[in-house]
Amino acid sequence: MPDLTASNPNYRTPPSVIAAIIGVSAIASLFLAWLVYYHPPVDVAGTHLTFLPALDAILNALCAIFLVIGFRYIRRREITAHRNSMFAAFIVSSAFLVAYIANHVLHGDMLFPAGHPTARFIYLWVLLLPHILLAVAALPLILITFFLSLTGRFPAHRKLARYTFPIWLYVSVSGVVVYAMLAAYR
Repeated sequence: MPDLTASNPNYRTPPSVIAAIIGVSAIASLFLAWLVYYHPPVDVAGTHLTFLPALDAILNALCAIFLVIGFRYIRRREITAHRNSMFAAFIVSSAFLVAYIANHVLHGDMLFPAGHPTARFIYLWVLLLPHILLAVAALPLILITFFLSLTGRFPAHRKLARYTFPIWLYVSVSGVVVYAMLAAYR
């Protein structure tokens, strides 16, 4: 009988698993787009949980820190420390997502104020658009990369992590910059 375990280098991840992760990611992205752009805010006055945008920025910054620490650990072949750092990044990213959803349910989308055309152009086209597009791509990449690691498919994990890491790091850092620009020009 053939070896169909993750330790076999010829074992392939079932396409249905990858398709399921991509499907769940697409549904989550569509939900977030609906929430941000179509759902009317519950707290129009903006008086409840006003700390959520700052919390999101802090969680994004923590995620970036954990990602860089995890990268340094894997470069030094400290596997357990790397795994712990990546789980910490995943946990704070998950907490970010919860706070992000709560913020948009309550307050809706925060628009960059008019009156600063150059800053607005930079914010929308140079920062926000790549941030959103890469955030949509990051979700399935992160989930698949974690799946490969957790199931012991380390060669495939390493190959995908080369793309996942910089995208995830960019999304985390640019999320902090998005918050800082909105706060500075508010």
